[in-house]
Amino acid sequence: MTDRLTPTSDNPNSVIPVHPAIESYMRGLVSKTDHPVLLEMETLAERKRFPIINRLVGIFLEMQAKMIAAKRVFEFGSGYGYSAYWFARAVGEGGEVICADGNIENKDRARNYLTSAGLWNRVDFHIGVAQDVFTQTTRHFDICYNDVDKGEYPEVWKMARERIRPGGLYIADNVLWHGRVVAETYTDVALGWTEAIVEHNQLIFDDPEFDAYINPTRDGVIVARRKDALRDNLSSNIGFGTI
Repeated sequence: MTDRLTPTSDNPNSVIPVHPAIESYMRGLVSKTDHPVLLEMETLAERKRFPIINRLVGIFLEMQAKMIAAKRVFEFGSGYGYSAYWFARAVGEGGEVICADGNIENKDRARNYLTSAGLWNRVDFHIGVAQDVFTQTTRHFDICYNDVDKGEYPEVWKMARERIRPGGLYIADNVLWHGRVVAETYTDVALGWTEAIVEHNQLIFDDPEFDAYINPTRDGVIVARRKDALRDNLSSNIGFGTI
């Protein structure tokens, strides 16, 4: 596995969206989710400086998936399976998480980790460019999750939005980019990545077919729900009774 730059690399003007003390407190509340596989994956990420979503965001992803009873998830960018761990838990037996990553070593690590966790049978891991893998799939998804190189974020959004079922979710990590989205000056990880994230976020919030919100935990996670006309109209017409 090769080392990768993290979002905070060479960024003296970084802004931490949530104070570290608050995140530490929140992390302490979820110690019951500790699992030998997770701890090993997190240790590897720290040692290799490999960017993963971390525990709090992982739990958030699992909750989002469970709340819409997701059974089919596509991951644009899977690394060695950390986010897939949480989605695979959520989709349950018979569910499917399609992963895509360009590194065969990441697939091997994911297989080892997720097999140990009893989740590999729910994962279909492909080697290649995530966008290319996505075009080879059919049908709609309950969730499309985006964590590819940030310069590709607008492209992935435009592809994914067409394949999310009504009531389904588009989720993307790193959408605050450690404050670069609001900084006047910054050092970027790669040329144009901050501009791409800003464009990506605006595209989503301007899209009339989606409702969207950014959870600022860690580095910002955007969740966009495709509107479901039938269910949404039904909900809006339900009145509240008196006690």
